[in-house]
Amino acid sequence: MSAQMALESGEFRRLIEAHQRMVFSLALRVTGEHGAAEEVAQDVFLELHRGGDKLESEDHVRFWLRRVTVHRATDALRKKARQPEASAEEWMEEQYVQDNAEGLNAAVVVLLEELLRTLPEQMRVVIVLRYQEDMLPDEIAKLLGQPVATVKSNLQRGLQLLRRKAAVTMKEYVREQS
Repeated sequence: MSAQMALESGEFRRLIEAHQRMVFSLALRVTGEHGAAEEVAQDVFLELHRGGDKLESEDHVRFWLRRVTVHRATDALRKKARQPEASAEEWMEEQYVQDNAEGLNAAVVVLLEELLRTLPEQMRVVIVLRYQEDMLPDEIAKLLGQPVATVKSNLQRGLQLLRRKAAVTMKEYVREQS
């Protein structure tokens, strides 16, 4: 009976090792907080342990993990919005910059992360899924259960908003167009 209720421990361990970086990184970009991202990742993997035996393939697991991570991270954002005592200093102290930011100055990465956090939730989620997870708009639409047009609109509006905010706050990093 317990084999049906939860993944076998070796398989569960393998799935954690294979996907923990993606889950944590996605949760971090959506929540903007290291601690919240860790909690989200733990919740996601606990849920996977309880019901992961229903997932049929590696692609299905990846899709499921992304979907649940986005939902849990947006829930954490909403909870944080109702409890505004969390401070911006925590983000700066625990800032997580991935190794794959090659060539980018760490200060620019931090500023971009801060700008990303200022975007409305739906815009932030689609931008993270598009550019961090390298998902196409139709894949994002399926993951979020939204029309492709909504995803494309949020992506376009989010990028425009990011560019406007970057033009104001990152003048020293932006080359003048001649």
